[in-house]
Amino acid sequence: MDISVIAFLALLLAVALLRIFELRVSRRHQQQMMARGATKVNEPGFRWIVLFHAALLVGAALEVVLLRRPFIPVLSAVMLCIFLAANGLRLWVVRTMGKHWNVQVMNSMSLGVVTSGPFHFVRHPNYAAIFLEVFSLPLVHTAWITTVLGSIAYAVTISRRIALEENVLFANPDYRAAMAGKARFLPGLF
Repeated sequence: MDISVIAFLALLLAVALLRIFELRVSRRHQQQMMARGATKVNEPGFRWIVLFHAALLVGAALEVVLLRRPFIPVLSAVMLCIFLAANGLRLWVVRTMGKHWNVQVMNSMSLGVVTSGPFHFVRHPNYAAIFLEVFSLPLVHTAWITTVLGSIAYAVTISRRIALEENVLFANPDYRAAMAGKARFLPGLF
């Protein structure tokens, strides 16, 4: 097996381990928020989001190994930079949200509205960052089928979640006042 394939599979494994760690942190944050009065919102599509993230990693690995995708250094470097920038944005989101951050929809409006950090500019910076990850990670080793299908699947999956999340968030007058004039993903767009 080529060294570029081994390095790519190691990167995918690192991302998988990070996702598992994030689920544990999320569970701890949810318990802390519920102890302070927040409630978890019933989200039937959450299992599809978890399945999507796992399928993206497995799909990228299988595409590279089974279809022998070439390693294109320039494409890899650009996509790795995008992937790292997306993770930087996600870390900024997690740091800004602190104990409010978790991977499920929570009605935590009684605990306050987060308007600093990336939320100063947009309502959903985390979803924008994840989209950049979904787009760039498979292309680090030219897994373009996974990128195309993953981007479409993510857009469909996350659109339902955003509708549910915004239904909860905009029910709070403080959130409406702070965030109604902000774009969802990119400042000045959408």
